[in-house]
Amino acid sequence: MTTYYTASQSLYRGRAKAVRGCLRFHCSHGKDPLGSYPEDFLKVVRTEGSGHLTSGRQRGRYLNWSSSVGFWLDDTTRDSAGRPLRAWTSAAADRSVLARGRRFAITGCGREGGGRPVEAEVCRRFREARWTVTDLFRPGYGGEYHADVYIGEEHGTRLAGSPLYTTLKGATLTGVR
Repeated sequence: MTTYYTASQSLYRGRAKAVRGCLRFHCSHGKDPLGSYPEDFLKVVRTEGSGHLTSGRQRGRYLNWSSSVGFWLDDTTRDSAGRPLRAWTSAAADRSVLARGRRFAITGCGREGGGRPVEAEVCRRFREARWTVTDLFRPGYGGEYHADVYIGEEHGTRLAGSPLYTTLKGATLTGVR
């Protein structure tokens, strides 16, 4: 199991790079100018799927990314079906793990990606959440028996340095109603 999040533009200071894409949702591989943003921010948006714009003409909007669509501006973060992501609720999964719409809890945290035990407070946060699969990986994309849970938007510090941005190897998932 892995985590994903929404980057906040204000936390990145890289060299500005112009971006082209779609000015709205429901567009594919647009060519409109979307603004210039820090390169390190754009790298995270391409990895995580979305970034909250905190300055410039598009302040308050989201710059989203999908390999099948490219960049687009939107009023929220979205799953592949176009629904807004919900922090500590939305999840993506391999069909071999859980079907779309299935609710689950993380009942055992396993170990971190490096083999170390998961911090107790971190494990508690994951165990308390109730997740719903709103997105499915393309076959083979997430890896065998893979789930990815959305932990929300960065606030104040980069989430990539947080213990919440983790891999839980051998985590136990249990279906809930």
